[in-house]
Amino acid sequence: MTKGPVSNFIKEHYKHFNAAALLDAAQGYETHINEGGKMMVTLAGAMSTAELGKSLSEMIRQDKVAIISCTGANLEEDIMNLVAHNSYKRVPHYRDLSPQDEWDLLENHYNRVTDTCIPEEEAFRRLQKHIYKIWKDADTKNERYFPHEFMYQMLLSGVLEQYYEINPENSWMLAAAKKNIPIIVPGWEDSTMGNIFASYCIKQELKASTMKSGIEYMMWLADWYVKNSEGKGVGFFQIGGGIAGDFPICVVPMLYQDMEMEKIPFWSYFCQISDSTTSYGSYSGAVPNEKITWGKLDINTPKFIVESDATIVAPLIFSWILGW
Repeated sequence: MTKGPVSNFIKEHYKHFNAAALLDAAQGYETHINEGGKMMVTLAGAMSTAELGKSLSEMIRQDKVAIISCTGANLEEDIMNLVAHNSYKRVPHYRDLSPQDEWDLLENHYNRVTDTCIPEEEAFRRLQKHIYKIWKDADTKNERYFPHEFMYQMLLSGVLEQYYEINPENSWMLAAAKKNIPIIVPGWEDSTMGNIFASYCIKQELKASTMKSGIEYMMWLADWYVKNSEGKGVGFFQIGGGIAGDFPICVVPMLYQDMEMEKIPFWSYFCQISDSTTSYGSYSGAVPNEKITWGKLDINTPKFIVESDATIVAPLIFSWILGW
């Protein structure tokens, strides 16, 4: 593949330390895909609010990503950015905010994520009225779906097109919905839409069982992994730490140890982008080799860790893979 200016800059200047690790990880990802492997990308943190969709959506369209695991926040916040971008408020001096400043943001219905404030009315409530109709329709019909499947239904129905405020090509969720790639959303309840769904269940307007559970996600992932891990296998590209990475990586030791499938392949590539301090007392800060003892990675699995800000590193790695 002919490389563009971003990739050529990386190749010329990223020679040592975390910069070299970034290039090594990007080349390893590229090799894995070129040799017929599949890749899981996991999203923690606020990567959707950081507009990772500008590069991740093209990765999805070009089949560089086979499956995604993300937090409930990343699932919904990409769509919020799609429909309410013009009402977002940037606070570049966020480090200097006083408690009163924070309170004023709350009073004005802004929810702050570092330097970016998500507008409640334009983002949360705009989605709520549409997703509730989809939830309610399924509930009435006694149908059950996963959280991401409900989001896909909403996106593909076209009801949100009237609100689009960014180029839809930059929405990774819309790209994923059009490709119908699987998304694992562990702990979805820990999200704005998850809280809203719970509130409807408490008010007895919806049944909790209408939403498929985390256990069902793990069961589904186990079946998917068995069917997709032959040959070059499945790689694991982890952005940040937390449940988005912890949950899906465990499917391999579960299959090997608990299902007694002793020939199940390990994850065949591993990279984590994290600014978590290296620490054996912190899962997110554990070095990749620790995962060998947990039956997640093989001794020969290519392993990379880039200790830096994922909002800087992930778009650069994706740019390399896309040849930008």
